[in-house]
Formats: sequence, structure tokens, C-alpha cells
Amino acid sequence: MDPDPSTFEDMSPQEFARTVKEMSDREISETMRGEHRTAVLDAVFDRFPTLFRPDRAKGVSATTQFRITGGPDGRPHDTYEIVIDDGRCSVSTEPGGSFDVSLMMAPMELLTMSTGRGNPTMMVMRGKITVKGDLALAATFPSMLDIPKA
Repeated sequence: MDPDPSTFEDMSPQEFARTVKEMSDREISETMRGEHRTAVLDAVFDRFPTLFRPDRAKGVSATTQFRITGGPDGRPHDTYEIVIDDGRCSVSTEPGGSFDVSLMMAPMELLTMSTGRGNPTMMVMRGKITVKGDLALAATFPSMLDIPKA
């Protein structure tokens, strides 16, 4: 399957999750090392504000950085910053100097987690996701999103 990045923006979160679910691990890995990497990452992270559940984040003011490894030569990782504050969620590709928690993972783990195919807690326990900073925030972060299931 060769994903068409021009369609990602128009896909619902469920359609995107279904597309990822239909891809083999090898296809995901190849896509995330190729020319569509940025489009796929943007498709994932641009949806965070629409998937955000402010009712599940009462009193939370936090910055979470996602460092996605396995980038092309010259760019070993991509960093996205999610800021939750005052019942709002925003995303930036220009992370600030400080964060409450940083999550480092390969593209496969990001896609399986963000489409409901993988359990983030188990991925941390198995060493697939590295957490730096506030472990409690890392554990509760997924509950603040309405993760689509394929």
C-alpha cells in the first residue's frame, strides 16, 4: 500500500486509523523512512487538538514533547510539542526549551498508539517508548485524547 499524503488531511481520524491498520509493519516502516514521513507525522499530530477531551484534563497545565526517531539521514528525529493549558490543546513543531514529559519512540510505536492498535503503558514497560520527566503525566496523557479505533 502506498499512502497518498494529499488525502491525509481530508481523512477522518477513524479513516486514518483504518488506513494505518491495513498497512503491514514493513509498509509503515518504509513509509516512515521515506518522502511521506512528514505528511504522516503532521496527519497524526494535527489531529491532537480535535481529539483532545478538555473534560478529562481539568486542572492540567503541561507540555509534552514527542520525539519520533528513525528519521532520514541528517534528521535523526522529529519533535512535536503538545501544550495543554486552560482546557485547550495546541501542537507545535517548534518545541520550547522546557517540557514536563518527553516521550521518545519509533514511528511504528507512534502510529500503533495513535490509532488504538497499541497500549502505551505496555510499550513503556517493554522499552519501546522512553519517558523522561513526569511519569504520572505520561501515564494520564492518552486518557486526555479520544483515540480513534480502526
